[in-house]
Amino acid sequence: MAVKNGDVKDVKLANLGKEHVQWAEMEMPVLRQIRKRFLREKPLKGLKISACLHVTSETANLALTLRDGGADLTLCASNPLSTQDDVAAYLTGAEKIPTFAIKGEDQKTYYSHINSALDAKPNLTMDDGADLVATIHTKQKVLLKDIMAGTEETTTGVIRLRSMEAAKKLMYPIVAVNEAMTKHFFDNRYGTGQSTIDGITRATNILWAGKNVVVAGYGWCGRGVASRARGLGGQVIVTEVDPIRALEAVMDGYRVMAMPEAAKIGDFFITVTGDINVIDIDDFLSMKDGAVVANSGHFNVEINIKALEDLAKEKRHARPFVDEYTLSSGRRIYLLAEGRLVNLSAAEGHPASVMDMSFANQALCAEYVYKNYKKLEKKVYVVPENIDKEVGRLKLQAMGVKIDVLTKEQEKYLSGWAEGTS
Repeated sequence: MAVKNGDVKDVKLANLGKEHVQWAEMEMPVLRQIRKRFLREKPLKGLKISACLHVTSETANLALTLRDGGADLTLCASNPLSTQDDVAAYLTGAEKIPTFAIKGEDQKTYYSHINSALDAKPNLTMDDGADLVATIHTKQKVLLKDIMAGTEETTTGVIRLRSMEAAKKLMYPIVAVNEAMTKHFFDNRYGTGQSTIDGITRATNILWAGKNVVVAGYGWCGRGVASRARGLGGQVIVTEVDPIRALEAVMDGYRVMAMPEAAKIGDFFITVTGDINVIDIDDFLSMKDGAVVANSGHFNVEINIKALEDLAKEKRHARPFVDEYTLSSGRRIYLLAEGRLVNLSAAEGHPASVMDMSFANQALCAEYVYKNYKKLEKKVYVVPENIDKEVGRLKLQAMGVKIDVLTKEQEKYLSGWAEGTS
């Protein structure tokens, strides 16, 4: 439903969206504290932000924080299947934050929404996957003259941006929020771990206990997925290309093997690598009848869906977010959520308590680059350590957890070099 300054499924869903946003807000105490300060100080006054993020109840709380900080915000979806339509309706209908997002939108609509967000002529971009930045650098270069800086939320986006930087194509500085310790340690590991298992469970209602669960990739997301699958009784197998990560997986107690071997015995396959065709044609041909294939990486390229389509003699929609592909051998393979982010497509994404830290980083980094963009080069930056630690401090405070503080003597000792074995 196109409404003034937005395009959502149904603006009448706004009241339901408000309930969901308020529920998430209760689990986001760090962002809540930042929002109170932003409301008082208005550190983002005069800043125009175009944000391409997953439109969820947690993201809505970030949007309200940025708005209350004085920013003029326009929001669009960073994935066609991740939008919560009631939340989009609430933002654009009740809060008057222009939002362009409809769950299930086709590719044409997806990119038209990105362009609608860019019509706001931003000074700062906030991205999750770098589609906004890529569109600016390829099709909307006229906007570059007014853009001060940007932030990036996810691993896949950071990979794209660093590639742009290496090729000297990146035309403004971007802070990689994904690289904050309080982001990838918690959001990627605990958030992705829980929400991925949640999405697959909701889509299939299949018991995990006793199943062979193949996790492709053992980065922070893979660690989280593997841990949660094992916690439910799954027999976890890890596939990797990095020898150090593979060794770590072995030391963590998982079976590690190459995908061609794992494909023969897996019941569940979950990709979290950020790369293309991690599960390919030969793997499909080796899979047992009833194998379930899902992706929790940002883009729907990790599973070679075209190869699966070509192999199948028959395809049917088995249940919401589950497509059944029958091969010529009669074996059936089940693809979840069209190969898109299963945790956001078939479930609700990360729990609010972990997004609290990720979005606290987003808000504080927006403030940081607004104050410091003139000093920054056209490159990808990590989150400043003082911001990262402040988010961690605020989270511990909200949890009622106290930690030790170094004494002056201890600080002096750590900064010196003269004292040795006595």
